[in-house]
Amino acid sequence: MALSFTVVIPARYGSSRLPGKPLLDIAGEPMIAHVWRRACQSRASRVVVATDDARIKAAMAPYGAEVVMTREDHASGTDRLAEVADQLALDESALVVNVQGDEPLIPPALINQVAERLADDDQASIATLAEPITDIDSLFNPNVVKVVRSFQGRALYFSRAPIPWDREQFSQPPAVLGTDAWLRHIGLYAYRVSFLHAYCDWPASSLEQLEQLEQLRALQYGNTIQVALACDVNPAGVDTAEDLARVRALLAPTQQKE
Repeated sequence: MALSFTVVIPARYGSSRLPGKPLLDIAGEPMIAHVWRRACQSRASRVVVATDDARIKAAMAPYGAEVVMTREDHASGTDRLAEVADQLALDESALVVNVQGDEPLIPPALINQVAERLADDDQASIATLAEPITDIDSLFNPNVVKVVRSFQGRALYFSRAPIPWDREQFSQPPAVLGTDAWLRHIGLYAYRVSFLHAYCDWPASSLEQLEQLEQLRALQYGNTIQVALACDVNPAGVDTAEDLARVRALLAPTQQKE
């Protein structure tokens, strides 16, 4: 049976660092349009922008994008996805891929990969991606989320700490950086709709609150998360003004670069 999945792109107008971030101009178009176009280049059967702001809906109208208006008071992005799944009347067995609205360079191949990984493991509730950590600064950076996984590719734990801890070698940079011993989590997720509905009924877990990582709620409640090594490089998203300048330079028209 052919793979079928829906991409949902959450796009909130509010941002403490970059107000109105989804509508910031990149090469003559709003950032959210770049993300939507990349998602449309994947094998998704449907691509939906989910927003709580009419300005974002209006900005996507010229592109013919499907837009779903959501509530403003969701506690997490996962709760927002569950509302979208309800509005779209998606079946409990349907697959939903969450593509962040600040990832204008995301490779469509990664969107396909995360959906395929979830479809291939019928015991998993979630699939996500990771890549090797290649430098010591990233390993010790709490903003870089680390993941350890089983031989079957299933997540054992996510942390902001440098896990696993090499008891003998951490007095100097580990010799195995760049292998799959230390992995950086990539925040691209595929979910089963049944999981999204269950997740919203669970109170926040102790590990989730300690690490400020939503995926730990899923693990602590006994769910399986598949973690694949990314098949392509995932460029950094847009969180800061410096990130925005970098992406603008990369996507600028050729004549402006010369």
